[in-house]
Amino acid sequence: MKYILSEKTSGCIFCEKIASEEDRENYVLYRGERACIMLNLYPYNNGHLMVIPYQHESSLEGLDEPVLSELMNLVNKCLRALRRTMKPHGFNIGLNIGKVAGAGVREHVHIHVVPRWEGDTSFMPVLARTKVIPELLEETYDKLSSALREG
Repeated sequence: MKYILSEKTSGCIFCEKIASEEDRENYVLYRGERACIMLNLYPYNNGHLMVIPYQHESSLEGLDEPVLSELMNLVNKCLRALRRTMKPHGFNIGLNIGKVAGAGVREHVHIHVVPRWEGDTSFMPVLARTKVIPELLEETYDKLSSALREG
């Protein structure tokens, strides 16, 4: 509901957050040379991260080798930090490129890293079309930001 009622920007939401220096307010957890790690504002699960290149491209084909390499290195950094802090049983990692693929932000490619736990789905998504996330984004930010800095 927060997303539906919130004021929408005319530019790219990722480019705006990347350009800002207010990392905590924008949930930017880690900045690399060519890409960053950010919390998803509307997570599928606690700890849902996104790895986002600084370069504004709608698909992977527009990114050069150093950017692609850093994206995958940051995905690994996410896995290590999530394993240390949240102890998930598995992960979903993926990209949605294009509207028909389910991309919410179609103009700026990004990789989702979603921690998963056995039994992490309940009747809520099936019957009420609602996902229960038992941790505030601020708490997740604090937990993961130090783990990402550590390696």
